[in-house]
Amino acid sequence: MIWELLVQLAAAFGATVGFAVLVNAPPREFVWAGVTGAVGWGCYWLYLQWQPSVAVASLLASLMLALLSRVFSVVRRCPATVFLISGIFALVPGAGIYYTAYYFIMGDNAMAVAKGVETFKIAVALAVGIVLVLALPGRLFEAFAPCAGKKKGER
Repeated sequence: MIWELLVQLAAAFGATVGFAVLVNAPPREFVWAGVTGAVGWGCYWLYLQWQPSVAVASLLASLMLALLSRVFSVVRRCPATVFLISGIFALVPGAGIYYTAYYFIMGDNAMAVAKGVETFKIAVALAVGIVLVLALPGRLFEAFAPCAGKKKGER
């Protein structure tokens, strides 16, 4: 299981860095965006090993992803969206959307509705997780600032 987890994390890291390049994130943030995506995917994958609920796994992963994005935004002095947009790439239910359309086109309406509902649950879980963390006051994250604890004017 540990090797499979490492492979999953490496793949998520690589995919997230690739997406960060695609969306023109600052090059100095590629590694941190990759870490964000790998941690989010790791939470998702580990929860699915324990309990097979894709929606709950997506919620927990998006909570962790958004939290890490907020922390990195303070530490790296960069907008949280740089890490959040890149990091969520691995969690977005693109295959679910594809299969929903596929089943509708093939005339299998029962499967299309089932896949559509599952995809909708995942999308809502991702949105709720992100909103919950982004609604937290910014002062909670000031402790992570590189200059935390220093008086005004000190370096």
